[in-house]
Amino acid sequence: MSKKNNIILIGFMGVGKGTVARALVKATDYFAIDTDDLIESVENKKIKRIFNDEGEAYFRNLEKKCALWLEKNVDNTIISTGGGFFRQENIHNIGTIVYLESSFEGILARIHKAPNAKAKLRKRPLLQDLKEAKKIYNQRIEDYKKVADIIVDVEDKDMKDIIKDILGKIK
Repeated sequence: MSKKNNIILIGFMGVGKGTVARALVKATDYFAIDTDDLIESVENKKIKRIFNDEGEAYFRNLEKKCALWLEKNVDNTIISTGGGFFRQENIHNIGTIVYLESSFEGILARIHKAPNAKAKLRKRPLLQDLKEAKKIYNQRIEDYKKVADIIVDVEDKDMKDIIKDILGKIK
């Protein structure tokens, strides 16, 4: 099966995958979906509650189901993913993988600058303990780079430049 015509945004939580996806939709004729939103919809529960009630292993299994569904059913779509989604075995069959790269400090600064910063932090269970979050970030950086087809630096960049960069590298 040939690679599908999707753009998959990966990167650490809070890097701006959802924001970039929405901007890409405006700049292209693509549609966008978010894997965390799909999972929340199927489970009728927020990610944080799924983690609390069922645990991480259960959540990762839901991500796997989601990845298989995307591979089979979705095309011409921008897919923003949860921070750990990049580990899905079939991710390369789903589309072109774009790693949104930023330093840990850059990500925190971005979240704190948001008008709804408190809500953004609350919604991310792994960001409650910053020392632990930084450890996870450091563990994932090289893995993100290995999985990515394209790497785009988003730190302190204007959204127009980020979109131009992504679309320039994909064409």
